[in-house]
Amino acid sequence: MPRDTYKYHFKLGNKIVHTGITNNLERREQEHQSTYGETGHIRQVGRKTTKDAALTWENKQAKKGRPTRRG
Repeated sequence: MPRDTYKYHFKLGNKIVHTGITNNLERREQEHQSTYGETGHIRQVGRKTTKDAALTWENKQAKKGRPTRRG
């Protein structure tokens, strides 16, 4: 499987307001900025990985209480 998926936190200041995965960080950052405001930014977590591994990570983040599309 290709390693084509990024894991990320979208932050406003030091606060994580969204945790997710994407194959395009720039596009996803713009989407979040339209929702949360232009001062928000994405911080990549780790290296690119497989989509399956990224989904597993995202599920673990939701179980920890981080804001995700799943949680």
